[in-house]
Amino acid sequence: MAWNFGDILDTIIPELAPDHPALVHGERVLTWADVDRRSNNLGGYLLSHGIATGDKVGFYMRNRPEYMETLAACFRARLTHVNVNYRYQPDEVHYIFDNSDATVVVYGEEFRDNILALRERLPKVKVWVEVGDVGDVPDGIHSYESLVNQGEGQNLEVQRSGDDLLFLYTGGTTGMPKGVMWSHHNLREAQTLSLRAMGEVPETLEELRESVREKGSGEVMIPVCPLMHGTGLFTAMGAFFSGGTVVTLTSPSLDTAEVWAEVERNKVNMISIVGDAFAKPLLGELQANQGRYDLTSLRSIISSGVMWSMEVKQALLEHMPTTLLADSFGSSEAVGFGASITAKDAPIETARFTTNDYCKVFDENDVEIPRGSETPGFIAFGGPIPVGYYGDPEKSAKTFKLINGTRYSIPGDFCLVAEDGTLTLLGRGSVCINSAGEKIYPEEVEEALKLHPSVDDALVVGVPDEKWGQAVTGVIKLQPGHQFDETLLIDFVKGELAHYKAPKHIFVGGPPFRAPNGKADYKSITSFAKEQVAALAQ
Repeated sequence: MAWNFGDILDTIIPELAPDHPALVHGERVLTWADVDRRSNNLGGYLLSHGIATGDKVGFYMRNRPEYMETLAACFRARLTHVNVNYRYQPDEVHYIFDNSDATVVVYGEEFRDNILALRERLPKVKVWVEVGDVGDVPDGIHSYESLVNQGEGQNLEVQRSGDDLLFLYTGGTTGMPKGVMWSHHNLREAQTLSLRAMGEVPETLEELRESVREKGSGEVMIPVCPLMHGTGLFTAMGAFFSGGTVVTLTSPSLDTAEVWAEVERNKVNMISIVGDAFAKPLLGELQANQGRYDLTSLRSIISSGVMWSMEVKQALLEHMPTTLLADSFGSSEAVGFGASITAKDAPIETARFTTNDYCKVFDENDVEIPRGSETPGFIAFGGPIPVGYYGDPEKSAKTFKLINGTRYSIPGDFCLVAEDGTLTLLGRGSVCINSAGEKIYPEEVEEALKLHPSVDDALVVGVPDEKWGQAVTGVIKLQPGHQFDETLLIDFVKGELAHYKAPKHIFVGGPPFRAPNGKADYKSITSFAKEQVAALAQ
């Protein structure tokens, strides 16, 4: 059968207790009865006011209940989700709306000034909707609350398809953001691959209905990372479309005390993060407040997108010994490359993942690299994958390739594949450093630097160099109370890795290392590193 998330909602909601929480935000709770009524009203309004099947809806808001509720409305009305990075400047926001051909924009009230500045430049947008508590909205803009409370809340009379789309815009490491087009069916299949490996999963809507009827409700989860990015969105969808509860945090930035307090208050079963950028501050809160939080309900923490070091995992497990830490290897273009599960007293090597039969490793000429080879290659996923990039057949052809009769997603991650099929992630090929003919993967050097007790975070880039071609250059953030010693750190890396991989220079400071989703901002750090190297040469 072909999966559609709108059909899934229509199937599971009648089996859920109407007063069971679906969305929680601080003291505010929306039950499944609320979400059912409100999302149908919103979807129905859009369809009756000139918005057609497949039209794009821009989501310009922080984590809040309206994000998941609007997603439900879109899926039920056969409209297409378009995520917008709320950290973008107005021109960058304009690019996403324009490039996606959005006809609807739903935005948080805190972004009103940006929207007012952009409206005249976006003639394709037919409906503007403001989410917030202000009450009055500008002329020509609808109040979200007025729309979701307007109507009978009845299921929409639409015939949905497994080919209906969800867009996930990804910034990547180079070029302008690209809109990854996921069909409902393939995204659902990709999300359930790992679940199949652990046992039986519902394979039809009727089996899903029976499963929800039997269990009563799904997991309670917190997307600690932004819903505007794949890790937060896809993990939240996993809970939401199983009849669970999604708890969103009220703080506009990471508040570690709020995270753990909400885990305790809502008996949260799972949280999603993005690597050490989230895990280290969360660990710091627990270390500073030993025994303050009851975390016994927490069964798993899921991370994806960047490295999650073994040392941090082990330290977290000292505070939550029964929790499983799941490190997922995937990207916006492919879900399910592999996973690494860490439990108390069972450490797993950083960046090492157990994969599945859908994964292959190819060289630059699309020739498969055999297992056990010491040759690095590009990881490729041949299971359920996206349709391509929206409006960009050239980039689509480079990432989504037909090789030996199978269509693969090849986002550009380099890895080594062992005899048993496990993968060791080396880094993204687009930021690979070529130093005197040697390929050096930044993330490997970054992990070595972060092993030193004085280093809180590190990024490694290649800076043009007459002798080396590119010089390995590190930029670090120090742990509080520690002094910077460049020579000591370079020697430390040489003790961990081959000497040619050690940085030629290391600098402290610079622009913010990471975006809100925890991913490295290599572009800004490269500019900073180039400036510092140039200053040394003067």
